[in-house]
Amino acid sequence: MQCVAGLDEAGRGAWAGPVVAAAVILPRGESVCEALAGVRDSKQLSPTARERLAARIFDVALAVGVGRGEWQEIDALGIVPATRLAMQRALAALPVAPDALVIDALRLPGVGLPQDAFPYADARSLSVAAASIIAKVTRDRWMVEVAETAFPGYGFAQHKGYGTQQHQAALNRLGVCPLHRLTFHPVALCSSTD
Repeated sequence: MQCVAGLDEAGRGAWAGPVVAAAVILPRGESVCEALAGVRDSKQLSPTARERLAARIFDVALAVGVGRGEWQEIDALGIVPATRLAMQRALAALPVAPDALVIDALRLPGVGLPQDAFPYADARSLSVAAASIIAKVTRDRWMVEVAETAFPGYGFAQHKGYGTQQHQAALNRLGVCPLHRLTFHPVALCSSTD
């Protein structure tokens, strides 16, 4: 039986923190669709629903792997190469080797497996939707538990590093912190005025 891993990421557009990717291999069969009813693109779900579904995904999945591209790598390499790196790390973290990949939007040129990459894969593939939830929940938890504690005042627990008015106000008030992506335009503008 062929094992197909679905891959997706969270945090590509954020101004601070890592980009997090997840790879999920699901068993085949109708019972999986029933067990994971409600799993869809993480952006369409509330934080409570994502947490609940993430626990269910871990229970049902054959394998789950998570990888990160750190903000320093994003600044050094660019967001797309850092996202690919996070996806490769997620694949390497899988306890089961996949035979093929389904990826939301990006292809992984450095990975020698058959790949089907297309936009909005998280709306058309259950394993990619599951990966989007795992990536989002993992990244959000890190931003709440680590980033908020290490750098209070920026509101990381609320906006998770994304470009909100609250985040912009904190940047204007406090300047950049070590978690910020210095190559992202709003952060670069703020750091150039310091």
